[in-house]
Amino acid sequence: MRILLAEDDRIIADGLSRSLRQTGYAIDCAYNGIDADTALLTNSYDLVILDLGLPKLSGLDVLRRIRARNSTVPVLILTALDGINDRVKGLDLGADDYMAKPFELPELEARVRALTRRSSGTTPVIQCGSLLFDQADRTAQINGNILDLSARELGLLEVLLSRVGRLVSKDQLVDHLCGWGEEVSHNAIEVYVHRLRKKIESGGVRIATVRGLGYCLEKPAEERKL
Repeated sequence: MRILLAEDDRIIADGLSRSLRQTGYAIDCAYNGIDADTALLTNSYDLVILDLGLPKLSGLDVLRRIRARNSTVPVLILTALDGINDRVKGLDLGADDYMAKPFELPELEARVRALTRRSSGTTPVIQCGSLLFDQADRTAQINGNILDLSARELGLLEVLLSRVGRLVSKDQLVDHLCGWGEEVSHNAIEVYVHRLRKKIESGGVRIATVRGLGYCLEKPAEERKL
């Protein structure tokens, strides 16, 4: 999952970025409204965390432009403006959720999970054969045994599970796993896939390699017969 964090307070932005990356999200940071709008024009995101008090172009104007382009990307407003009129205006312009500063990090992370889950149309727990991935607590297990996954492996698994039975190219994986300034090569993607494959194959879950194209998390045989 790739998130755009539009926040001019670099301390808050850095703290949020570190926390969300540790749970497998790829984060791009924009520190003013112009950069945020440009990022949204040139990249695809699963969620936007948007401060209203951005310089150069306000968060509300960024939100107006998002919805004027008929984009349905979920938007979580994060702002010090907590008056009822501010909340109503933001929600009326198309925001999906609203949090006031100061905030508790666990609550924000829970709202991020809820919004990304809602937009992808998935349930909190995704299952593929004996593999279970809990989006709420960001854990995966095989046959009831919790898997020890790195943030990259967790993000990779989430992307593949959201597209079970479909091809996912290496470029798509890079886009979903990496934020700006993060250099991840196709060779590195191969390494992550290899490590993840070793951890899930004991449960009969298979990641197929489509040579020259990408990867596919295959449906279990019993599901393919249905």
